Amino acid sequence: MAEKKKTSKLTLGALILMIFTSVFGFTNIPRAFYLMGYASIFWYVLAAVTFFIPYAFMLGEMGAAFGEAKGGIYSWMEKSVNAKFAFIGTFMWFASYIIWMVNVGNGIWIPLSNAIFGVDKTQSWSIFGLTNGVQTLGILAIIWIIVITFVTSKGLDKIKKVTSIGGTAITLINVILFLGGMLILVLNKGVMAQPITAHAFFQSPNESYTSMIQVFSFVVFAIFAYGGLEVVGGLVDETENAKVNFPKGLAISAIIIAIGYAIGIFMMGTFTNWDFTFAANSGFAKATGSTAQVTLGNVAYIAMNNMGYQLGLALNLSQHAAIQVGIWLSRYMGLSMFLALSGAFFTLIFSPLKTLIEGTPAELWPKSFTKKNEHNMPVNAMKAQAAIVIVIIAFVAFGGKNAAIFFEILTAMTNVSMTLPYMFVAFAFFGFKKDDSIEKPFTIYKGKTFYKFCVIMVMFTVGFANVFTIIQPAIDGNIKQTLWSIAGPVFFTVVAWFMFSRYEKKMKLKA
Repeated sequence: MAEKKKTSKLTLGALILMIFTSVFGFTNIPRAFYLMGYASIFWYVLAAVTFFIPYAFMLGEMGAAFGEAKGGIYSWMEKSVNAKFAFIGTFMWFASYIIWMVNVGNGIWIPLSNAIFGVDKTQSWSIFGLTNGVQTLGILAIIWIIVITFVTSKGLDKIKKVTSIGGTAITLINVILFLGGMLILVLNKGVMAQPITAHAFFQSPNESYTSMIQVFSFVVFAIFAYGGLEVVGGLVDETENAKVNFPKGLAISAIIIAIGYAIGIFMMGTFTNWDFTFAANSGFAKATGSTAQVTLGNVAYIAMNNMGYQLGLALNLSQHAAIQVGIWLSRYMGLSMFLALSGAFFTLIFSPLKTLIEGTPAELWPKSFTKKNEHNMPVNAMKAQAAIVIVIIAFVAFGGKNAAIFFEILTAMTNVSMTLPYMFVAFAFFGFKKDDSIEKPFTIYKGKTFYKFCVIMVMFTVGFANVFTIIQPAIDGNIKQTLWSIAGPVFFTVVAWFMFSRYEKKMKLKA
């Protein structure tokens, strides 16, 4: 057997960048402003206080206590509750990331197209003589999965390099948003494009987000904007001085991300007048000759394009020059998002799988899955994961209408499955705090009443978000999506329960 190469551990800075690329979504800022204006700040802060920050502190405590555990959240739940509970939560969580990879594998080419052409041209792309844009994106996604799996199999050092680039790119786009917004504000003599009033912080300028049901749907959006923190749980044992750096990295990242979202949304108002930029037949579209309809998919590019345009006008450039500044800023936005998504992909193609394979009992899997290559990576399990993702991508791309329906069903099934495990982890924190035999080198929740309150608050917040995610399609008349959203967690729970029960029987026969 080849001698295993030593890989350097994650420093605190590298860990923070990895968390940043996994959790912080820059597009959540312009999307929030588009949906709720300044009013979105309140809901983002509320989501941070009732879910994200207390949840990050829970992960920090458990990560420090189980610093040597290779199984991330599985190991934490298994030691705090029991193995079957941990496996069901982890399996459901892992399955949802398979669908995430399919979605992002196809969608990552849109920001790249924006970077190259200034607009999304992916539907007109053609390779190997294919005239169907969906099929072309499918081929590109398959090549992407193969390349990412191959590079990642070469070790953690390769992952660190890409996530550092992705984290730096997304940090820079935030710096541009802040500095550009401040410059426009100064050049416009302190006049905000979107007027600040007390009313504006509680009432959306978007007529589609004024009813209680619509506001609830935004609350869910705000909570899910903070998702993905537990992904880095599988990297505790890869972190330098984990008992100190891991909880510190989580705490620093959580606070920066929460503050970053709030400041970013506010800065949008320095150059974005909602009616001028986003309303139907907006002044911005007329001024720049844009025919693009504003959607959640392209709103970030339109917002940054408008920022460049407004900066050009504030600098007294000609109309044509101002439009060009907007186009180039939109292109940079595309490049930043491509790099950020690439960084997230490198983390997410490895960390959830590592948690599932290395944390759970080896007897659950084929022997080849637990074997590692010379770079200390479970390469056979990574190949199997890649094969599953590729088969789904190929089926969706070339399977026609029925395949598209099938993928919509899969997406609905994993909507809740991705975030329901947050409740599993929060519940496990009860057991973690009660178990005095667990050494706890890092403690934030010192009082018994306080930690219980925080666990209940996190579980209620995530539970509310998931219940609303399930019932909203039915309220809108799409009962099928509601049923599939319920069926997903039930299906994954049954599969995980069956797998683990089979393992338990196998162990009893061996005993």
